Amino acid sequence: MEAGLLLQYLIVALAVLASAWVVLKKQFPGTVRKARGALALSLLRSGQPGWRQSLGRRIAPPASGGAGACGGCDSCGPTPPKAH
Repeated sequence: MEAGLLLQYLIVALAVLASAWVVLKKQFPGTVRKARGALALSLLRSGQPGWRQSLGRRIAPPASGGAGACGGCDSCGPTPPKAH
């Protein structure tokens, strides 16, 4: 296979993956949060190498004070008006 064609396929694959991630985060925030938590917990187990634990801390979803109705971003409701 030609190197240029392989590079093109890699770029398209990365664009598709990035697009799918954005759609998942927008449409299924609770599911993404649970998946990130499960992956982070598996990486943070004791006995794992330091780089895996560091990766697990970066992957872990941010702590939320209260759970929203959907388990998502907790930004439900109307947005406040912008000041001019």
